[in-house]
Amino acid sequence: MSHVEEHEEAYSKTVFGFWIYLLTDFMLFGVLFAVYAVLKKNTFGRPSGEDLFALPPVLLQTIILLTGAFTIGLGAVMAHKGNVKRTILLYGVTFLLGLVFMGMEFAEWHHLITTGNGWEKSAFLSAYFTLQGTFALHMLFALLWVIVLIFPLIKSGLTMVNLQRLVCLKMFWQFLNVIWIFIYTIVYLMEGF
Repeated sequence: MSHVEEHEEAYSKTVFGFWIYLLTDFMLFGVLFAVYAVLKKNTFGRPSGEDLFALPPVLLQTIILLTGAFTIGLGAVMAHKGNVKRTILLYGVTFLLGLVFMGMEFAEWHHLITTGNGWEKSAFLSAYFTLQGTFALHMLFALLWVIVLIFPLIKSGLTMVNLQRLVCLKMFWQFLNVIWIFIYTIVYLMEGF
């Protein structure tokens, strides 16, 4: 087996293994969505999501996150083309969009908690904060991952290992976008159902 074939085989195995991980994470979120669906009407006399959530800011959050999906996709294309500077730029833009998204998420939580609607107030709010908190932890991990990958990219360029890691990060970020679309639809758009 040649050196190139060994790298291609390692790349394929890494990407396949990461797909397996994403499937297990998808099952985790599936359980959290099921719990939310069961508990969303259990407000214990407190306001429901229909009373608490403002759709325009969440739509803006969604647009910001989907723009990040576009920029990270372009960043992966630039990585495959061997353009280090544009790869770093696009992954950096993705990082900034993710930070803005998380800032808006934390602002929403702060507003809910300061108005007396914390996670402990009802089953609905517990399910909401658990789902959103799990998503936020994943987003924070993705943001940290961008930072961790940029430095080796600056130092040693687009090696096969760096390319593998960038592709896995892109897959993770796109996975988070899919999960957010489910959250946006189920938690915010379908709240009245």
